[in-house]
Amino acid sequence: MFARKPSGSGHLGEGHHRNVTRGGYRAAVFGVSDGLVSNVAIILGFAGGASGQGLVQLVGIAGLIGGAISMGAGEYLSMQAQRELLERELEMERREHTRNPQHEVEELAEIYESRGVDPDMAREMASNIMDDPEKALEVHAREEMGIDPNELGNPLFAATSSFVSFALGAILPLLPWFFTGGNGAIVASVILGAVGAVMVGGALALATSRSILRGALRHLLFVAVAAGVTFGIGSAVGVGV
Repeated sequence: MFARKPSGSGHLGEGHHRNVTRGGYRAAVFGVSDGLVSNVAIILGFAGGASGQGLVQLVGIAGLIGGAISMGAGEYLSMQAQRELLERELEMERREHTRNPQHEVEELAEIYESRGVDPDMAREMASNIMDDPEKALEVHAREEMGIDPNELGNPLFAATSSFVSFALGAILPLLPWFFTGGNGAIVASVILGAVGAVMVGGALALATSRSILRGALRHLLFVAVAAGVTFGIGSAVGVGV
């Protein structure tokens, strides 16, 4: 039913498999990053406009709650759509196994042959696999589509991870404003934002086997640019509330 993939398709399948099953981890990492960057920018933007402590608290909390809900909902809808698409493809493959099992045997045998298996052995392997419908579906899904029917991702888990992680990132620069205001709170927000940026950037680099220093500095630069731009705009406009 699907075009036969080249001999290296197993590696492609593994890559796709990792993206799906680690959806919660991916959502958590980007959630913390987005929460930190967006709320640092919001808080320092209002702080730069000489806003009072209460207003900065209000906009910081609003940014935290609104952003966390948006991130969680977006992650849920995205992963749910992906899951439904994969389930549809699997159902189509299941129907094809019932309608034309011989063609599926030939298709699977060709894949094994392309990987160096003797033609007779490849056909025997494919025939044995097709004797078990569920096993056949799993093997065809892995070999042809690069997915694991048992690991399609958990939209609710990904959404929860995204919501919580965004909130954790967003609360960091907001914390000082619950205790003080003015320049002291601004400096504390900047320090906490910088520390958070370094930690997130370093953790992401560590997870991807990249330079931790480079990852930390890159993320710190993103946060610094966002904070500097909004603080400058706030200072220029000066809401003075």
